[in-house]
Amino acid sequence: MTALLALPSPVVAQPEPDETGSQELTTLRANLAAAAEGYMKAETELTASQARQAELQQQLTTAEADIARIKGRVAEYAAEAYRTGRVGTLGLLLDPGAKGDLLGRADAIDKLTRNDSDRLAALADAKRRAAEAKTGIDEQVATQAAALDEMARRKQAAEKALAAAKAIRSAPVFDSAGIPIANPAPSNLGTGCSEDDPTTSGCITPRTLHALRETKRVGFSWYVSCYRPGDQYEHPKGRACDWAAFENGFENRSAGGANKNYGDRLAAFYVKNAKALGVMYVVWYCQIWQVSTGWHRYNSAGSNCGDAPAGDHTNHVHLSVY
Repeated sequence: MTALLALPSPVVAQPEPDETGSQELTTLRANLAAAAEGYMKAETELTASQARQAELQQQLTTAEADIARIKGRVAEYAAEAYRTGRVGTLGLLLDPGAKGDLLGRADAIDKLTRNDSDRLAALADAKRRAAEAKTGIDEQVATQAAALDEMARRKQAAEKALAAAKAIRSAPVFDSAGIPIANPAPSNLGTGCSEDDPTTSGCITPRTLHALRETKRVGFSWYVSCYRPGDQYEHPKGRACDWAAFENGFENRSAGGANKNYGDRLAAFYVKNAKALGVMYVVWYCQIWQVSTGWHRYNSAGSNCGDAPAGDHTNHVHLSVY
């Protein structure tokens, strides 16, 4: 019995991490989530507007080329008409002594008239398309300006929240060199908790499911839990996942060595692929990354980082998705 009592106690895996942490972190995460959501909506609008502007610019280029080409043909036709004299040409066609029958001469007159009309109609159409494209480009420029203003406002809100929480800017947790590239999520994914969560009996959003699958696809296969009811963050919305820094589950101790390296690489993966996966923020090892402000170190749940492994996120990487 003495020998058994002397053996080290086995490490017990926790079913779910308690992410409560400090009140400052709770407030900070709520504020950063709101700022990040608005920022990413504006960024999505900006990207869509830029793509639309590129399409309109191509349409304008085509229309202006058509205008130049048609004007050239009209000018050539006008010069020819001035040189030969349209009246003389029509007179020749109507001259009873001219070669050919009357019906043939009338058909030739009709063709000349149709050519005149077609050229003018084509020119008017090209001018209309050019004007519409220019108007559309002006509208997209205004949309982009508004989106950039909104992104700046949301970034300022995030920085204000970080300052209030006394969070300090920090360097990236891991070099992104060699970190895998994720396939981007389709743009038409919904934001509702509509998909079965493969990690629990709950639900997650389509974008969260995509991020989960991409993470596993590139080799991060350790224990993960996404949906969690009653949580104050994005878990009950199906927009968050916790990735254990231990292969078989959450352990009530801080990761070190290979386990911390796993968490570092996973956090770096989400930062590197933030736009592709719709990442709002990442929390790992007393640090938080937000889409518009980068990495910051926050006040830990205890006296030192790691005193509360779950609250300090030293035993798991938290991912929140837009």
